[in-house]
Amino acid sequence: MAIETVASTDAFKALVEEVKGMDGYREPMAFGIARVDRGQKNAEKVLQANFGLINWKENYGSAAVFIKALEEAKCKVDFSGSEFVATINDNFVSNAMAAFAPYLAEATGEAHKNVQVVKTLSKMEDIGKNFRIVFLFEDANPESVEAVYLKLYALSLKKAALRKVNLNGAFGILSNVAWVGNTPYELDYLRENEIEMKLNGTYPTVDSVDKFPRFLQHVIPDDNTRILEASKVRMGAQLAAGTTVMPGASYINFNAGTLGPVMVEGRISSSAIVGAGSDVGGGASILGVLSGTDGNPISIGENTLLGANSVTGLPLGDGCIVDAGLTILAGTKIKIAPEELEKIKAANPEAKLDNKTTFKGEELQGLNGIHYRQNSTTGETIARRSTREVKLNEDLH
Repeated sequence: MAIETVASTDAFKALVEEVKGMDGYREPMAFGIARVDRGQKNAEKVLQANFGLINWKENYGSAAVFIKALEEAKCKVDFSGSEFVATINDNFVSNAMAAFAPYLAEATGEAHKNVQVVKTLSKMEDIGKNFRIVFLFEDANPESVEAVYLKLYALSLKKAALRKVNLNGAFGILSNVAWVGNTPYELDYLRENEIEMKLNGTYPTVDSVDKFPRFLQHVIPDDNTRILEASKVRMGAQLAAGTTVMPGASYINFNAGTLGPVMVEGRISSSAIVGAGSDVGGGASILGVLSGTDGNPISIGENTLLGANSVTGLPLGDGCIVDAGLTILAGTKIKIAPEELEKIKAANPEAKLDNKTTFKGEELQGLNGIHYRQNSTTGETIARRSTREVKLNEDLH
């Protein structure tokens, strides 16, 4: 069987509805076709998945076409699990081309990108076993490398919100590989061929060894986003337009990032989110859920400054300042003078703060307009109402 060439847009819509009426059909929340890199030793091991396009809660008609094309290519789609992954072949491409016929001519630029994917595949002589299609039917723990990568793409392309994607178990699914440019190498392969490759002068220049690739290996950033050193941003990070990531001590982990123009010269750990207009100073660290926050994901508000070498394990509101070298954690004892407490209360009318002079950091989390400092005489950590406006240089963002 094969899909007959669809002659009109109405006929295409009818085909889609027919597919959706199949017994057991489930609409996928996400799907895409990827070129996979396989192991040099173990060709069954998928090391990486390169998606030219991902669909996230969108383009359900294209999903139906892909499912129909698989079925006609004698690949039965299993709707019973949380995800389905299959290798595509020339028959799949031919069927998809027939279904997309009414849109082939106009599929350029921003129009009909799933059709563009199929058109590109149709021009390849033999797609072999290196192209895989993945459908996610629910946001459950990923079960395959392809599913992990699809979710990382969703985060980095800003199709999914930070902290809203289930990546539980991703580390166990991905292999630790040597990255040479955008090519992953099995470490065992390098070990077994080390002598020959080094003597022949073919041993590769390894950029890093990691389970995750770099953001720039897969994602084209916004025009006004700057990443001065590729190793500083991991795939799965999310960078809002206008973000600048400087070299040196900066780093943005997966499932972490920025919500607007931000200067990043410090570390944004996994699950940490930084609001627009904020400045993460040189060597500053925003702790992640596994590094000192007791599982409390850290959000930094807008127009907040983290001074050089400061450490924050506490959610901060808008307009805050943490002085250079200072550490603010949930259990940190913080002194607040009575007159400053009244100013902080005025800036945070919904906050319930007791009339006392010593607070734990967790009692102040998420509050706006606080300047955290150290008393240079006593060494105590103190807080006062911030009187300084944090403003980024617009020319740089």
